[in-house]
Formats: sequence, structure tokens, C-alpha cells
Amino acid sequence: MLLWPWPDVIAHRCGGALAPENTLAGLAIAARLGCTAVEFDVMLSQDGVPVLIHDETLDRCAISSGRVAGIGAERLMATDVGVRFHPAFAGETIPSLAAALRRCRQLGLAANLEIKPTAGFEVETGRVVGRLLGSLGSDERPALLLSSFSDRALEAAALETAELPRGWLAGALDADALNTALRLGCASLNLALDGLGAAHVAAARAAGLRVLVYTVNSLSDARRLIGWGVSGVFTDRPDLLLDAIH
Repeated sequence: MLLWPWPDVIAHRCGGALAPENTLAGLAIAARLGCTAVEFDVMLSQDGVPVLIHDETLDRCAISSGRVAGIGAERLMATDVGVRFHPAFAGETIPSLAAALRRCRQLGLAANLEIKPTAGFEVETGRVVGRLLGSLGSDERPALLLSSFSDRALEAAALETAELPRGWLAGALDADALNTALRLGCASLNLALDGLGAAHVAAARAAGLRVLVYTVNSLSDARRLIGWGVSGVFTDRPDLLLDAIH
């Protein structure tokens, strides 16, 4: 099994602002830029297939509409989510998690997989994602970090793939976020940039947790965070941050 490498720069939603989010095109662009890691969101289709998408509906990214949880995988994976971003990406569709993992492995990309369940499907989403990951051989999946804002989803995934490192997503560091991360056996706290201070990073590190920060798009912010001891940043602009924060 490949180990999560804790890179400084992680491309947000596959390719950041440079490609349609959560797409294979984004993965290709991230790799071409020299990224070694990406982040993407995973949700279940109506028929229980994990696919890459951030929102519970298609409305923002596609020219069609509908709730992801009410649409079968075959239709979702035929849904164009490229043309609305830019005509050059027309025909880019929602990928399955399995396809994204294969592409990451081929491109040499580590992946922070955010389990993003539709409301009410937290445990099921975590379980299905965990089982899929557990069914793959060590040569079939990239280095992975599992994360979620849902403790139930993360717990369910951990029951299926206990060996994979986990990150607890929180808007800010407080006692509840710290305690939840420790209870879930997480390796990291993935925290929002807004309101984050050096003391928060120090507190998390003192508890034995690494800190990853979202979403960081300026070089000055990234350098300051790395100086505080942050292990990595999620960014929409990997083209600006790569090779510049060392």
C-alpha cells in the first residue's frame, strides 16, 4: 500500500480553478503542472455507485438539473460537467470513484478522498466507499487520505479500511473538532483558512495531529501557513503555489 506523502500543495477538486471540478480532466491538468496530490469529493448515485461530485444537485456544474441521490450512475456518468466551465471541456463527464482512482494511480497522484454524503446517507456512503477501497489491491489504488465533515461516514469507512489515514474536516479548531479528530483516530485536522491562527496549528500539533488547510490561493498565505507548521494546503491555484512555497 502506498503511504500518503503529506505534500505541501494539494489541488482542490482535482484541478482547482484550471479545469471542471471533480473530473478526470482536472486530474490530468494537476499532473501536468507537477502536482503530486489532489483532493476530490465522493457521493453516491441513486443505485449506490460512488461518483465524483461536490453538490447534492447537478444544477451548478451541469447544464441539466436533478438531485444526485435520485439519479442512476449510468446517467450521472453521461452528464456533461465540462461545457459549463468552458466550451473547450465539452463532453467531460462525472467520473466514477473507481475511474478516478485508476487515473490517479496512472498519473502518480495521491488523493485526499472527501466522503461527502447526501444528507441521510452518511453511514451508507462511508461503508460503500470503504468497501470499494478495501476491494482494490495495493497496486490498484493510489496513496489515499480519507476525510469528511461527517463523523458517521468516516467511522463507517474506517470499519472497512482501517489501515488508511483519515482527516477530520472542520471549519475551525475548537475543543469539539479536536476531540472528534482524536476519537476517530485521525492523522490530520483539515481546517478552513478563515480565522486560523498559529496557536490553532500549534494546539493541533501538540495533540499529535497534522494540519491541512483549505482553500489557500495566495502565495503569501501559503508561505505563512507552512511557516506555522501546516503540513499542506488545498488550493484552486496549484499553478501559482507549486515550487514557490519552499
